Amino acid sequence: MSILLSFTPFAVFFVLMRLHAPVAGFAAAFATSAALCVHERVSGRTVKILEIGSLLLFALLLAYTWLAAPVWTVATVRLAVDLGLLAIVLVSLAIRLPFTLQYARETVPEQYWAMPVFLAANRAISWVWAGAFAALVAADALAEWVPAVPLWVDVAGSVAAFVIAVWFSRWYPGVARRRALAAAGMPA
Repeated sequence: MSILLSFTPFAVFFVLMRLHAPVAGFAAAFATSAALCVHERVSGRTVKILEIGSLLLFALLLAYTWLAAPVWTVATVRLAVDLGLLAIVLVSLAIRLPFTLQYARETVPEQYWAMPVFLAANRAISWVWAGAFAALVAADALAEWVPAVPLWVDVAGSVAAFVIAVWFSRWYPGVARRRALAAAGMPA
């Protein structure tokens, strides 16, 4: 499964949260996360850290919303979800299993999986995603606690951070591959 498809629960959440209410977004995102996890298992693939993390994140936020009945603003609900997403990525890095590694292994032959350049490239890409999610968290916090900052700044910052992370994820593996080949004295 592609990494972008694994972000589907977040897209579902943001759309339904804006159209209806945070609880509708949480419920739909949880259902989407569960469907992705089941799809991976039925397809014979390993359920990935991002998918498990998303399932847990939306389950916790849904339960909290039902039990505590908080009053969510657009910025605070986005902040909660984006903090959760950042935590998923940081935990994957802390346990030395960068979340991008599982996706890369689906497209890269197994003979390269243990190579230092492969592992380093996935750490770098995961750190860029962590930076993007940290930027989302910062934009959400600004939108919530600095009234002079318009909501469009939050949205524009979020979109820019996401686009940069996607671009880097597609660009950097080629750079890492060329560097490894050059270091080995082979033509790129």
